Amino acid sequence: MTVPESLLPRLQRVRLFLCDVDGVLTDSSVFMGGGAEFKRFNIRDGLGLRLLQNAGIRVGWVSARPSHATTERANDLKVDFLHQSPEPKVQAIDAILAKAGVTWEQTVFMGDDVVDLGALRRVGFAAVPADGIQEARALAHYVTAAAGGHGSVREVVDLILKAQGHWDGVIAKFSS
Repeated sequence: MTVPESLLPRLQRVRLFLCDVDGVLTDSSVFMGGGAEFKRFNIRDGLGLRLLQNAGIRVGWVSARPSHATTERANDLKVDFLHQSPEPKVQAIDAILAKAGVTWEQTVFMGDDVVDLGALRRVGFAAVPADGIQEARALAHYVTAAAGGHGSVREVVDLILKAQGHWDGVIAKFSS
């Protein structure tokens, strides 16, 4: 995948990657029963987030739905910021930006549904999975080929790493 020339300036400014969880990192499915909740996360998305962190880009998840499964996966990946609350996402992201010392313009937000529209409208780079709602896709700078939970996050991560000149180093590190 090559980075579209029109996206380069936006991607080169990225210092923080934020995303929704359900419908972006997962396929929107939640499995419940016997007092437990399970979610399926894509392993390539997780590796991609770790690659971003290794390149100096902080990572955070902003979900309107608190979940133990989300917390567990965030801890596993050492996600820098985790916010799970039904409060408006713009408010939560403002607090994260202040902690991270970055601006909306330096931030990617990846969302898929109505609760994500305010954030998608404000960020420097808005990304939406292929199966996001029409209103979210209309706000996106980039709509992935992959659906949520099926590598859509990794697709955006790879664009960022390539645009910022980190991709060749990633390939070299894992080719030896």
